[in-house]
Amino acid sequence: MLVKLFATLIEFTGKRKLEISGPKTVGELLDELDRMFPGFKKELEQGHIILVNGKNIEHLQGLDTPLREDDTISIFPPAGGG
Repeated sequence: MLVKLFATLIEFTGKRKLEISGPKTVGELLDELDRMFPGFKKELEQGHIILVNGKNIEHLQGLDTPLREDDTISIFPPAGGG
């Protein structure tokens, strides 16, 4: 699957895009990213948006949203401003 990272997550990982195989759910994907980049999940503690094929997981099955190998997952850190 293709994982796209944005904003501070690019700075944290040094990557904009990653190809990852194996995770069956969004939660498993986050666990894998945390193994690859220790502290990744902590970076997301302030809130984040995760899209699977353009759909927010909050409107799907949350961290239990199933993933397929041909999915595109976009992860955005919280946005500031006002």
